[in-house]
Amino acid sequence: MTVHRPRKHFSMIRELHLADWFTLANAVCGTVALFSMMTYLQTSEVKHVLFASGLVFAAFIFDFLDGRVARWRRKISSMGRELDSLADIISFGVAPAVIAYGCGMQGLYDRIVLAGFVACGVSRLARYNITAESLSDGGDKVKYFEGTPIPTSLLLVLLMAAAASQGALRESLWFGQVVFAGLTLHPMVLFFAVSGSLMVSRIQFPKI
Repeated sequence: MTVHRPRKHFSMIRELHLADWFTLANAVCGTVALFSMMTYLQTSEVKHVLFASGLVFAAFIFDFLDGRVARWRRKISSMGRELDSLADIISFGVAPAVIAYGCGMQGLYDRIVLAGFVACGVSRLARYNITAESLSDGGDKVKYFEGTPIPTSLLLVLLMAAAASQGALRESLWFGQVVFAGLTLHPMVLFFAVSGSLMVSRIQFPKI
């Protein structure tokens, strides 16, 4: 006869591996970056844009470390992979889009592009999750990526941080703005369109 033992309270927390805590730190950094941009929209103090950008960079560091720690401790799990994807959506999908919006890309066309960028990031991560095993050829490490990894959006964040440090925000945003049919497009948002397109492409990038 099988005896079912009740699970202890907070057992999920106790079952997390060390690498998972780095992943959660990634998610926390991305979330606090969102809070910082909300504060910027309330106060117009540029330091909050720079702080948000710095948090995305910190999330990138945690994202880099979690995989290294998982392989070092040989604790690679499906749970860890799902956590990593969810954290990346926040830190490298939603957070960069919100930073862009806060910096001044607030026209209707801008919003469509930014929403599309996030959708591409989500699709890229979903595709990775279902193909990771085949891409690794039975090993622990994926040998190449299909499409650019979503953390490459850090480059967009650094671009916006550079603009913010020079006061090029809102109406002073680099490359100005274009009006089509009475609706506004900031050409700078096209970097997000290119980034999103590369993420969902089939181009293979070797994993370093």
